[in-house]
Amino acid sequence: MEYRTVRGGRGFLAAVVCMAACAATAPAGDQAQWGQAWTRNMVSGETGLVEDFDIETGRNVKWVVTLGSETWATPTVAQGRVFLGTNNDPPRDPRHKGDRSLLLCLDEKDGSLLWQLVVPKLGPDIYLDWPKAGIVSAPTVEGDRVYVLTNRDEVVCLDIEGQRNGNDGPYLDEGWHMVPDPNKPLEVTSLDADIIWLFDIPNQAGTWPHDGAHASILIDGDFLYLNTCNGVDNTHAKIRRPDGPSLIVLDKRTGRWLARDNEGIGPRIFHSTWSPPAMGVVDGRKLIFFCGGDGVVYAFEPLTVAPPEGKVETLKRVWRFDPDPTGPKENVSQYLRNREVSPSNVKSTPVFSDNRLYVTVGGDIWWGKNQAWLKCVDATKTGDVTGSALLWSYDLKDHSCSTPAVHDGLVYAADCGRMIHCVDAETGRVCWTHQTKGDIWASPLIADGKLYVGTNRRDFWIMAAGREKEVLSTIQMDSAVAGTAVAANGVLYVTTMRKLYALQKTP
Repeated sequence: MEYRTVRGGRGFLAAVVCMAACAATAPAGDQAQWGQAWTRNMVSGETGLVEDFDIETGRNVKWVVTLGSETWATPTVAQGRVFLGTNNDPPRDPRHKGDRSLLLCLDEKDGSLLWQLVVPKLGPDIYLDWPKAGIVSAPTVEGDRVYVLTNRDEVVCLDIEGQRNGNDGPYLDEGWHMVPDPNKPLEVTSLDADIIWLFDIPNQAGTWPHDGAHASILIDGDFLYLNTCNGVDNTHAKIRRPDGPSLIVLDKRTGRWLARDNEGIGPRIFHSTWSPPAMGVVDGRKLIFFCGGDGVVYAFEPLTVAPPEGKVETLKRVWRFDPDPTGPKENVSQYLRNREVSPSNVKSTPVFSDNRLYVTVGGDIWWGKNQAWLKCVDATKTGDVTGSALLWSYDLKDHSCSTPAVHDGLVYAADCGRMIHCVDAETGRVCWTHQTKGDIWASPLIADGKLYVGTNRRDFWIMAAGREKEVLSTIQMDSAVAGTAVAANGVLYVTTMRKLYALQKTP
């Protein structure tokens, strides 16, 4: 691990960077998941954040950490620690050689390494676990527990202290988990993660991940909700596990599988199931919102009590909304590479605000049509609401992988056509657009009256949030920006492919 303190101054990879979660205006402090609370709205209550910085001179840079060669993840900041997924190139621990995926636990004060979770690749088929991609899911932290989806599509519950306070169990096979079969297990050291429990989604729930596993785990009481990443195989034309679930619920204390959807989504998946769930309270009723790999938006009743041991319940659907009702729904593989006609899918996270759901949806970035939209849906209805719940639809320039942010009567969205959009939340009318230098896979963050977002061409934009367009600064970063900016405890965190920057105003 290399870090320094500065004083004074592909496939699923798009889905990886698009999700953002925050309460409508989250309180200042930790950022304990990819965004905060249930609504998945990327708006932070932090104030006093930077409006410009210089990575060459160190102006407004608190510290910077060198990461792997590819970093697609977004950081989580909680309990004095920063958690971030990356790869093992170069190794931070000489025991681990070759392509490995990592979750780093860094000290929030200076970026120094506290411990790391090291995970081998899933297997020889690169379409199961894309080379060099690393762990791409942002963890969710609650108390002394860290929940994250690994590159092997495993849900792991980790001790926030790592192995520094011993191997707590009941999971005690960390030495085996760190190495690919059939190698001998490694000795577990204080630098290693402490796995409390592990749920292997492909083997225990019967799914087939594609390109890589990505989720942002949602916590509601004792329940964990997440997408399964079920998808196509290496031919991109076959669903190996058509009966596998798309949305599952686990017990956060034990990892026991409690519930699943039963919507028959599998055969209609056009690529994979990368959109994490959101939650909201609709007229006093709590609902789970989920975008399937078939491009359809679903609302489910959440669990209230765990089912009996050994039983997996079916989540009860409240409504379904098809954002692209004229798009193909059967034999979807025949539309591969068709840029004019194809099914739609959702790589971003739906955002809930004031009984409305906002979602970016459209053709797949690699395999489908270019057409994409920002949709606003009335979340109060029931049944098949495709013909009745659409409040407005706004055309995006190109495919979109980004989660929208809703704040002060405006919706901010970004797309792969190098465009930032500001739209009136009530009517869907455009307020302004802005052309960037590169495609945008990250999601916009709204904080301290500013919009923060980076692109794949290294340009990072800081703009004034509001109905009038104003560019505050543009910074050329060291490498592409795929992760979403995060604000926590007065610091803005910006991740590039190779580095993590902690940015703070210099007195």
